Amino acid sequence: MKRNSFSVFFFIKKTKLLSNGEALIRLRIKVNGIAVESQIKRSVPPNQWDQATESSKGRDRKASELNEYIRMLKLKALTIHRDLEMSGKFFTARLIMNTLYNAEDNKRTLLSVFRKHNDDCRKLIGIDYVKITITRFDNCCKYLGVLIQQKFGKEDIYLNEIDSEFVRDFEMFLKVERGCQQNTVIRYMKCFKKIINLAIANEWMTRNPFAGIKFQAKEVIKEVLTKEEIERIMVKQFDMPHLEYVRDVFIFCIFSGLAYIDVNNLRAEHITKDNNGDVWIRKAREKTDNMCNIPLLKIPQAILEKYKDHPIRQKTGALLPVTSNQKMNSYLKEIATRCDIKKNLTTHTARHTAASVVFLANGVSMENVAKMLGHADIRMTQHYAKVMDSSIKRD
Repeated sequence: MKRNSFSVFFFIKKTKLLSNGEALIRLRIKVNGIAVESQIKRSVPPNQWDQATESSKGRDRKASELNEYIRMLKLKALTIHRDLEMSGKFFTARLIMNTLYNAEDNKRTLLSVFRKHNDDCRKLIGIDYVKITITRFDNCCKYLGVLIQQKFGKEDIYLNEIDSEFVRDFEMFLKVERGCQQNTVIRYMKCFKKIINLAIANEWMTRNPFAGIKFQAKEVIKEVLTKEEIERIMVKQFDMPHLEYVRDVFIFCIFSGLAYIDVNNLRAEHITKDNNGDVWIRKAREKTDNMCNIPLLKIPQAILEKYKDHPIRQKTGALLPVTSNQKMNSYLKEIATRCDIKKNLTTHTARHTAASVVFLANGVSMENVAKMLGHADIRMTQHYAKVMDSSIKRD
């Protein structure tokens, strides 16, 4: 039997560097003079690459791991070539390359890919992501781990084991065992789907387990306070300072439309005056980085004046004494009880009330409400804006 010529060769291209200055490592497999090339999804600083040994000259852990990966990849390619030769079947360099990468990709697991994605995103907090988004990804990964343990009795599963049944099982797990509402389930499913799309884009998966599966969001009508309820909270006298602090911050949000995280980070540099002497809040939203332009009305101005000498302003620079969101929501329930309001008050109730009762009900256009709330798309504003009876009657 005629023996095929065969070679495996690793090299870099110094003319095409990544943004971090490193060069991608390429693999060339040649059979009977015909070669195919592929990137191995690893990179190295050009000055650390030793072409004679086809390895990194570095002494650190990263270089050692890279060299071990190259060694194992070369060994697998040689093993595939040997098995194909022994079988007596016709083969090409392309067949060896495809077999090699199919073997590699089939060993990728769901949770390892998910954790790597989360770690990468964590580095971008404050750039492309906010902390709460990463927390949601982490929770989704954790819940998938629990389901895998229950369903398969192991710590992780390969990507090629994921099918539409597993997707539906995860949906049921979130609803039944975690007690998540429909819209919360959809948020977690979107996190899961992002990882699947990432795997498909990198050709680690050949089929899409989400194909044909659609999730319908449930429209939720958010409670808003009436004008009378707002006034009831404003005039209420509280005998405990923490309730008064929470009430004042809540009222400030009602008349400004700021979300909890934005009022928590409100500083003196965010308050400006225009040429007419009118006071404005000009601040980028923490969640989306969209700029908010909000005229500061007399009531929130009075609240800022009330706390201008508060110790927290000297300590942190914050304009208002804002406690944690969890405590705020807990104290707001107590405030609602004391004010005889039969509604579930949260910090976000203030933002919905601002959009509906303070802005839209007083004739502010939807486009301007979107600017004040810091929304890039008016469709998002429509979720906040509940049409009031007064606006219907006026129109």
